[in-house]
Amino acid sequence: MMIKQSKTVFVHPKSNYIRIKFVKMLQENVNLKPYNTFGLSIRTKYFASFSSINALKSLLSEVKNEKLLILGGGSNVLFQGNFHGVTLRNEIKGIELVEENDKNVILKVGAGVVWHDFVMHTISNGWGGIENLSLIPGSVGASPMQNIGAYGVEIKDVFEALEALEIETGKLHTFFHEDCQFGYRESVFKKELKDQYIITSVSYRLSKNPNLNTSYGAIEEELKSRNITHPTIKDVSDAVIAIRQSKLPDPKEIGNAGSFFKNPVISQSEYEALQRQYENIPSYQVDENHVKVPAGWLIDQSGWKGKTFGNYGVHKKQALVLVNYDDAKGKDIVALSDQIIADIKERYNIVLEREVNII
Repeated sequence: MMIKQSKTVFVHPKSNYIRIKFVKMLQENVNLKPYNTFGLSIRTKYFASFSSINALKSLLSEVKNEKLLILGGGSNVLFQGNFHGVTLRNEIKGIELVEENDKNVILKVGAGVVWHDFVMHTISNGWGGIENLSLIPGSVGASPMQNIGAYGVEIKDVFEALEALEIETGKLHTFFHEDCQFGYRESVFKKELKDQYIITSVSYRLSKNPNLNTSYGAIEEELKSRNITHPTIKDVSDAVIAIRQSKLPDPKEIGNAGSFFKNPVISQSEYEALQRQYENIPSYQVDENHVKVPAGWLIDQSGWKGKTFGNYGVHKKQALVLVNYDDAKGKDIVALSDQIIADIKERYNIVLEREVNII
């Protein structure tokens, strides 16, 4: 069923007002399978997309009494069941060069732009800083919310500012770096300001002469296998894409949301105690007092990697990834994540946190 509302307001031609035409459309009982990378067949009470701030304001004015969900690429959500509210999909596009000098450029990007498309745009122009974040699924609007990161780079390293619409007031606010309170896969929009703002654009400061980060993960090994000794940003991007494709399932083929769990950060003393018991446990030093342990290693060592439970399970090549093989139920995948969390806690006394948002 399609719910249509239209209203045209005419004013006297001698007045200072303009003719305002207002048309918007809400769809009812929509299947969100095409809009979440887990490929879960769940339904939302109402659905609409918006491609401008004015369209968003108009939609918000009509759904004030409904539960609200904002979707971008749908790559970081897991639905446990149908959503009994209004789902709005952010499709604000555009990449604008707003400032440039000999060293840097600042780009303002619509929140609905596909993240990987944006990365490819920067590489084609020779602007460095996010090449390590190639092939991460999702949209630009989610990048500061999650402080997305990979291979030694996080969004906070290149973030300049963002604009977000306050749902309660309909006012557009600008947030600078310090306002966002970035942490490991965290920001103020996942904590104090959760569900209060809708990000409409993000601005990034990128370099014309970037310092490449190739020491994290398998990038150096991949570059070496390609006989590349003086890599460009494209070389690094190509290496990251190859690594990700070798171990991560394509959501178009197998439903998933990428890394399901965060890498836990523990104290140095806790890590040293674990190291005495597990000599080969890998780690990344966060600071002099804290160590990051790969969640994928913990899950793999505990025997979960490749386990299947009918039509869902843990991916065979990457223990961090939970997958929907064929029409699985979200609640079953959540239950699986609960079992993994409990098992890791019992074995290592480490509590894993989900990176994926449970709806």
